[in-house]
Formats: sequence, structure tokens, C-alpha cells
Amino acid sequence: MSTQNKVSLTEKKYTILFFLVCSLFLLWAVALTMGDVLNKHFQDVLNISKAESGLVQFSMFGAYAVMGIPAGLFLKKYGYKKGVQLGLALYAIGAIMFVPASNYLSFNLFRIALFVLAAGLATLETVAHPFVAALGNEKTSDQRVNFAQGFNGLGAILGPLLGGFFIFNETGDGLESVKILYTCIAVFILFYFIVFSLIKVPNLNDPHAEEENSKDKNHNIPLYKQKHFVYAVIAQFFNIGAQAGTWAYFINYAVERMHYTETTASYYFSLSLGLMMIGRFVGTYLMKFIKPNILLAIFTLCNVILCLVVAQDLGMISFISLISLNFFLSVMYPTIFSLGLKNLGNKVHQASSFLVMALFGGAIFPQFMGKIAETNVAHSYYLPIICYIVILLFALKLYKPKSN
Repeated sequence: MSTQNKVSLTEKKYTILFFLVCSLFLLWAVALTMGDVLNKHFQDVLNISKAESGLVQFSMFGAYAVMGIPAGLFLKKYGYKKGVQLGLALYAIGAIMFVPASNYLSFNLFRIALFVLAAGLATLETVAHPFVAALGNEKTSDQRVNFAQGFNGLGAILGPLLGGFFIFNETGDGLESVKILYTCIAVFILFYFIVFSLIKVPNLNDPHAEEENSKDKNHNIPLYKQKHFVYAVIAQFFNIGAQAGTWAYFINYAVERMHYTETTASYYFSLSLGLMMIGRFVGTYLMKFIKPNILLAIFTLCNVILCLVVAQDLGMISFISLISLNFFLSVMYPTIFSLGLKNLGNKVHQASSFLVMALFGGAIFPQFMGKIAETNVAHSYYLPIICYIVILLFALKLYKPKSN
């Protein structure tokens, strides 16, 4: 049994701050999964194709590629608190930009709004992962990140629930409900900005860097020579590609293959994301007994099998498999992220930026899946299998940090 269970998840003095940082994971998940509801809604209201609707994901995850390094530099210079404030400010600005986009029924304006909003999400992700890692012992950093990602799972559930209730239940052909919903989101994020501004954040040392410097090894090696980190970035790129594609066409699959209404489909999507939240907490527990990379490999292999079943279009069996994908997707992002940060010393903030930039994979794969989905949405789920093969290689062989 691992010694991780002998060390507390966080320290008592960090309890309030720990849960505030965990709540950030919830806030950006709401926005990300709401984008997948918008994907289908824009197809209907703005008369765009499935491939064109993939530009929703391109705009959002493209912001991660653009904002990753600037957010990391900002974090390094100004610290965790100001990094969170910057992310929340961009989040709120992007949300309020939905008002003019809705008024003009402009897909391009929506894409700009989504880009600004997602720049805020990218900043929050860049800051929050090393932030939550710093709130405790390095031995429990994998558990702590996965625990925080459980809140991300809760936010992922709320996104499609809000979207399904407010957006798909709208009468008429306009986007009034979208405008109202995102205005409310902007107001809430501004409120949260004020709350976080009033919280005192102590000086923190990232435990990965602390351990590395204490052993005095590898901390002068450039990131591009840290092979486990480079492979983690590649694995994360393909992981987010698989995730974004799976989410982007979930509602299309439920409507076209299962003949559900869009509202019902969005609720099933929320159920699926509920399994992701459960998977994160289950994964946190299992890591007390199973090495993180081995658990990652097991969950990845399960998704290869499930994608094969989904692509066969076997009715309810395939749909249950589609719903189940998110349970096994649950540990992939946080575990790849945490494994990639191992033994990087004082370069952990810079490394975090590149791992966030790897979310650009989510901008690429939905468009390819969309082109396949134009013909058969079930067959589009063959594409994520390529992504999972890359992740499996990382989990089994390429995750190990160089040791001197």
C-alpha cells in the first residue's frame, strides 16, 4: 500500500483557501460544458453545419494555446492571487460579450466572446493546478489535484443542465435565453472576483519544486530535455482532443441515433458528466493502492473498448457506452498534468503553462469528428481511439522522469 494515505490531503490552515481554489475548477467546467450545448444550439438557430459548429471548440480551446504562456508568465511575476483575479476578469468580460453577439445573431461575434471567456478559463487553469498542488505535501499532490478535479466534474454537470433548461427550452428562433444566461454568469463571476480579492493568500512554495530543490537534481535541465514532461504535453493534447470531440457530438448522437429531444439529450449529457465527477473521486481513492500511471492505463484501455462499441451504433448498448466514456476520462487530465510536473523544480509554473496550452487538442479534433459526423455520427467515435493509444503509451512507458 502506498504511503500517500498516511499524509493528509491538505493542512488545516489552508482548508478555506483549498476549497476556494477547488471551486475555481467548478467555475471553468460550467463554461466549457456549456459550450457543447451551444454547439448544437448554434447548428439549429444560426444554420451552421456540424463541422462549422466545431469552431465553437476551436475558439475556446484555441484560447488555451494563445493564453497558456502569458498566463504562466503572469503567474510567475504576480503570484497566485492576481493570477486568479485576471482569469475571473477575462471570464466575466467574455460572458458579457454574449449580449451583443445575441443581439446581432452573429456566429463570429460569439466566437470572439468565447475566445475571451476561454482566455480567462485558461488563466484559471494555469494558476489553479500549481496553486492546489502548493496547498499540502508533495506525496498527496496527485490525490489533491484529482480531488479538485472532482469539483470540475460538478461544474461539468451544471453546464449542460443549465444549457438544457434555459437554452433548449427557449421559444422562438432567437438567442434571448443565451443572452440572459450569460449575463447572469458574468454577474456571478464578478461577485466571486470580489470575494477572492478579500481573501488573504500566504506565500506558498510548490511541493514539486520544493522536493526537487532539496535533492538538488534536474532543476537546471531545460523543459524540452525533460522527456517525461514533453510526452505529458503530447498526451494531454490527444487527451483533450478525445474529450472535446466526445462532448461536442454527444447531443447530436442522442438526437440522431437515439431520437431524444435536445433537452433530454442535454440531461443525459449531464448524467454522463456526473459519472466523470464520480470517476474523479473514485480515482482519488484508488490512487492510495494503485500507481497513478497504472490507473491511467486501465481507464484508457476501458475507453478504447467503449469507443469501439459506440461506433457500432448498437442502440441503447452503444448509448450507455457513450455515457460511460466520461467515467474513465475522469482521471486522465489531472493525472497526466500531475505526472508531467514531477521533478521539474522551479520550472513547474512554466511547465504548467505548456500543459494548459496542450488543451489546443480540443480545438482540432472536434472539426475532424464533425466531418465524419456529417455522414454518420456513430462512426466519428472511431477517431478518439487514436488519442487513447497515445495516452496508453504515455501511461505505460513514457511517464517516468529522468533520474540522475
